[in-house]
Amino acid sequence: MKRTWIIVLVGLAILFMGGCSTYNGLITKRNDVDQKWADVQSQYQRRLDLIPNLVNTVKGYADFEKSTLQAVVEARAKATSINVTADNLDEAAIAKINAQMGAVNSSLSRLLAVVENYPNLKADQSFLKLQDELAGTENRIATARDNFNEVVKIYNNAIQRFPAVIFAGILGFKTKAYFEAEAGAEKAPSVDFQK
Repeated sequence: MKRTWIIVLVGLAILFMGGCSTYNGLITKRNDVDQKWADVQSQYQRRLDLIPNLVNTVKGYADFEKSTLQAVVEARAKATSINVTADNLDEAAIAKINAQMGAVNSSLSRLLAVVENYPNLKADQSFLKLQDELAGTENRIATARDNFNEVVKIYNNAIQRFPAVIFAGILGFKTKAYFEAEAGAEKAPSVDFQK
């Protein structure tokens, strides 16, 4: 009888230690996801912080189209109103972020296209510096999103594998959503030099 209790206690101790180890591993992976999400947000914020400087530089050219500038300012305002944390990061939240950041990209693209009509602005050193910073930021955003997707994959794998799936379900660990390409991104843009 005493031997049976010892075996049961040892078994429970092993189960408890395995559960603690699994829990600690899942916490580490969830914290990695949170940190990489913060990196994505930081790069988005960097882009949004560059926009007022870009708009103010462009405003210096009096005949510049005000509707284009207004569209950029409005898209930035909407994008800064998004409040998504790694805890509530699901497919709907990522779709909302992609939509808002897509609007920012679209308005910035229109702004940069219209700039082509203003040779003095294109030669302005402040504008050129801001344009370079914006291009660098776009690269940083892409890298941050890729890094985020990688840790999400690691986290999702960890909570879906046996025996961690048992502890993950009991302890409330849920899968995280990935950033995905926007619809139509798989199609190459058409280029027509005859226009």
